[in-house]
Amino acid sequence: MFVDQAQIAIKAGKGGDGKVAFRREKYVPDGGPSGGNGGKGGDIIARVDTGMRTLMDFRYKTLYNAPDGENGGKKNKYGKKGEDLVIIVPPGTIIRDQETGKIIADLIYPDDERVIAKGGRGGRGNSEFTTSTRQAPTFSEQGFYGQERMIVLELKMIADVGLVGFPNVGKSTLLAQVTKAKPKIANYHFTTLFPNLGVVEMIKGKSFVLADIPGLIEGAHEGVGLGHDFLRHVERTKAILHVVDVSGVEGRDPIDDFIKINQELKEYSEKLFERVQIVAANKVDLIYDDDQVEKFVKFIEEQGYKCFIISAATGKGVDELMKHVTEILDDIEDIPLYDELEYLSLDEEEMVIDVNEVIFSKEGDVYVVEGMAIERLYFSTNFEEIESLRRFQSILLKKGVIEKLKEMGIEEGDTVKIYDLQFEYYE
Repeated sequence: MFVDQAQIAIKAGKGGDGKVAFRREKYVPDGGPSGGNGGKGGDIIARVDTGMRTLMDFRYKTLYNAPDGENGGKKNKYGKKGEDLVIIVPPGTIIRDQETGKIIADLIYPDDERVIAKGGRGGRGNSEFTTSTRQAPTFSEQGFYGQERMIVLELKMIADVGLVGFPNVGKSTLLAQVTKAKPKIANYHFTTLFPNLGVVEMIKGKSFVLADIPGLIEGAHEGVGLGHDFLRHVERTKAILHVVDVSGVEGRDPIDDFIKINQELKEYSEKLFERVQIVAANKVDLIYDDDQVEKFVKFIEEQGYKCFIISAATGKGVDELMKHVTEILDDIEDIPLYDELEYLSLDEEEMVIDVNEVIFSKEGDVYVVEGMAIERLYFSTNFEEIESLRRFQSILLKKGVIEKLKEMGIEEGDTVKIYDLQFEYYE
């Protein structure tokens, strides 16, 4: 089954928590702090495997979690880093952030890889908080959460040349004629439901990848039929081979067909429309009126395109066409698929969960304070130790929690709830 688009959730590993510990060695009754730092959470990495041709696996598994980092240990032992989780994708996979639509990674070449979600930093153990005035800290730090997001994977097949044209014009027959590919071929519309690839080598030592893109229809640029699904696979091609049925056996006008397909390409992407385009006037073996072919060729050349008269079924003119395509590809530069501005920055500050977020609400007469910053503070506090409590109160002041509660109208004796902790407010 060919699948070229999927949506999944990814979540990198949380950093391990720092440890609160003190040296308990023989002859050292009052040893200093020895709590180690937590290990970093595992990253999520996307990596290309040329053996994959579809995103089908992501239809059945939609949630990917990397392992958390290990908590810190006694004797200043650092926690072990969480293992990275590697997601295998086919070449030509684009990974987007669902919320912003920006690109996180564009993976093309064999073994291309990119970190698409970073693991959280490990929390610091209590030995890291030792100062000249605080010799035995009784608190540590909770590990940071890893990055998490919904992503969209899109497969845009890697090909040098894309075959385009209306359904049943002979694209699959041409692909089978010049490559070892074996596309499904029959005399009815939409035989091809997904792109087929083949390698063409008409000049020894020079080859290129040819993709048979399923037939387009009017309105494809607006998503009519499977328009967007088909058009995305033409975007990476360096050149377009436009196949037109000039026989008119189905009562169609080849000039009108040519104009309509190009209009669809232009409406979908101006850049795509501007690609080098070669026209193949196909099915000449079915023609009895040479004037019809001459009229078509004259029109195409007036538009500035090179036109070849061929029969994909009999092989007439096919070698000449493919040799021409091979020769011009050397002179065509690779065209970047996207502008740099469309890429999502992978800076940790942008992707990581906002650790400074504080959320205030009121449930009846109770003032509720929560959010990532408060959660990390809460789970890093030893509420049985006076020094740890002082640090807790000091951070609440620095983060403006007390000031915000005053703005909300809190008065002495009112209840404040921070996760499982409830206490009465006093100035």
